Amino acid sequence: MLLLRFLVVGAGAVGGYFGGRLMENGQDVTFLVRPHRQKQLAKSGLVIHSSHGDFRSPVQTLTPGQQGGPFDVVLLAVKAYHLEQAIQDLIPYMGDDTVILPLLNGMVHLDRLEEAFSPGQVLGGLCLIEATLNGAGEVKHFGERHHLFFGERDGSESVRVRRVEQAMEGARFEGIKSGEILRRMWEKYLFLATFSGVTSLMNSSIGPILETGEGSSLTRRLLDEIACAARHREPSLDDALVKKVYEMIRFLEPSMKSSMLRDMEKGAPVEGEHLQGVLLRMAGKEADLPLLSTVYNRLQIYEANRQQEVTHS
Repeated sequence: MLLLRFLVVGAGAVGGYFGGRLMENGQDVTFLVRPHRQKQLAKSGLVIHSSHGDFRSPVQTLTPGQQGGPFDVVLLAVKAYHLEQAIQDLIPYMGDDTVILPLLNGMVHLDRLEEAFSPGQVLGGLCLIEATLNGAGEVKHFGERHHLFFGERDGSESVRVRRVEQAMEGARFEGIKSGEILRRMWEKYLFLATFSGVTSLMNSSIGPILETGEGSSLTRRLLDEIACAARHREPSLDDALVKKVYEMIRFLEPSMKSSMLRDMEKGAPVEGEHLQGVLLRMAGKEADLPLLSTVYNRLQIYEANRQQEVTHS
């Protein structure tokens, strides 16, 4: 196992889980967080509840502007609507050889990270996990999946990717090096935009939706519209990939909810603009995508109502 200095940007469900598992594995991990989260972690430590084993430990934290770094690897685990602020917060902690491993949903964050930093510093990455923070700020991991994929975006085998792989050896999650990381990211994007879209639209876990003939066909039609939109950006997304994504959705645990639906249930912001909204912009105004447009409109209405409630509270 190789020891590296990790900066985990965000100690929410995703950053908390993978950062905690890296700590558990002996890596030097620091969390870049807001003052409120720093105080919470200082008081209670980082707590993970998981079928793969619980974890509790004090953690090293920084708030933006505090001195620290540079770091070997930045694990970027924020919601897409926090990306711009995260980029500004990151600048003081970046060195010439620092590698950014982003775990954001979607694809367009890669463009923004390339603009802000050296394109050569940005790996491809994604995670497959169902997790949330409970009211006490503890990470609750649901199900068995806890996979983190990473790789060079051109598919090459590099020294830095091998170093990240070595640092993850023995950690209590699946760290997987991929020579097709961009295709995996697109696969997840199609999956997540469909899964989050249909569960948020129907306000339901996936099981009841797929148990009706109408819900099953609607889910497949939404996926087809999302694939159509995505092909305006990435024409290589073939029918075999779309079929694979649909099978992934069909065989989900019936009780599974998307993180977007969980956020809506908590009255939290959602990533509709950065998932479904971006897809509609990829396709352009002339594209006929009624279901995708309906999902996006549903999420816009949710956000407008949420903002109104925040303003009046």
